[in-house]
Amino acid sequence: MITLSIDTTADAFERDVIEASKDRPVLVDFWAPWCGPCRVLKPILEKLAEEYAGKFVLVKLNTDEHPEPAARFGVRGIPNVKAFVDGKVVNEFVGALPESGVRAFIESVVPSPEEVLRRAAARAIAEGDFETAEARLREALALAPAKVAARVDLAELLAARGELQEAEAVLAEVPAFESGERLDVLRARVAAWRSAQGLPSADALRERLATNPADLGARLALGERHAAEGRYESALKELIEVVRADRGEWREKARAACVRVFSLASGEPDLVREYRRALAALLN
Repeated sequence: MITLSIDTTADAFERDVIEASKDRPVLVDFWAPWCGPCRVLKPILEKLAEEYAGKFVLVKLNTDEHPEPAARFGVRGIPNVKAFVDGKVVNEFVGALPESGVRAFIESVVPSPEEVLRRAAARAIAEGDFETAEARLREALALAPAKVAARVDLAELLAARGELQEAEAVLAEVPAFESGERLDVLRARVAAWRSAQGLPSADALRERLATNPADLGARLALGERHAAEGRYESALKELIEVVRADRGEWREKARAACVRVFSLASGEPDLVREYRRALAALLN
């Protein structure tokens, strides 16, 4: 049975609000028995909790009996309703709003059906259930094909599994003007993978280098292939060697490739910092 409305205490606040808000929004009504506007607002909140049928949880805290959470979250006047999502306050209001105002507030924090599916996918990924995560994300896209966030989530999941052709197809539906750190990194990774499809295999490139270590074209290609495979440190080692060995066209190609790898490896800041310094030292 879905819990719609509960009273909480200072001791239970972490469980009832912070942890619970990781599954769905929690609206906390900070109130006190002597507060007239609180008595006006309470039935409106309870009515809407019933109406929304579990899309959020209403949690009521008597600030006279349990002042600690009110102080912790900066409650200075009551009634004060704070919306928690993922353990953080994302919106709030003070005073007794009319039902239309409370409804608008709830709409601002209650997730859409596709967002519910995204959150379910995120939980599945955290549990290592990638098959379920993919299914939830595809359901989200079926509901809202234009939503970029779910599309990026799915492409990220596919890329992490090495299914870059599938990731490329998913990203192809994202308008070119859309941008963002995760999206840009994914596009760069897919572009690197696509570029690597025209390169010889890593084994063939290593054979060329074993025969002729000065073959800068082979070393550059090997670095690009490593980058496409997500082996960023190996990629940068090869590319830096090209920069070190040449002063002309190969150096510039390797420098540009290093910059692309820095973008791809943004999740490994120590690695990027080390090789940025190495590249700068060679170029100065």
